[in-house]
Amino acid sequence: MNRINIICLGVKNMSQSIHFYRDQLGFKTEEKRDNPPVIFFDTPGTKFELFPIDQLALDISDVNPPQIRSGFSGITLAYNVENKEDVNKVIECVRQAGGTIVKEPQDVFWGGYHAYFMDLDGYYWEVAWGPQFKYDENGMLIF
Repeated sequence: MNRINIICLGVKNMSQSIHFYRDQLGFKTEEKRDNPPVIFFDTPGTKFELFPIDQLALDISDVNPPQIRSGFSGITLAYNVENKEDVNKVIECVRQAGGTIVKEPQDVFWGGYHAYFMDLDGYYWEVAWGPQFKYDENGMLIF
């Protein structure tokens, strides 16, 4: 088991989240509706899904669904960029889209440059550039 096919975020408001990711940040999808029951975005290597959080909890277990809570859950998502200045561009795009900038772009101890933002549902994203980052022909990060 060495693969992640889909990352699903449970969201409180599908329409707002779709507007944030599709219309403001540019995530690609064939879905044109503003409030579908589920949406999948085409990202290199892994699909990115939004699904109503209450329905996601019930999908996990309709007998004993997990408690829906807010705050830091110990997971972050990452968007790595090929150029240092792209960190600033992405953070400005997120700011304009209504995301919360948690950490402004800055140099980091490992020699890179990064920032953190929080989406409309409180999920944390890191935007990072590193001088050692290399990418394959599909735009996937090579370590």
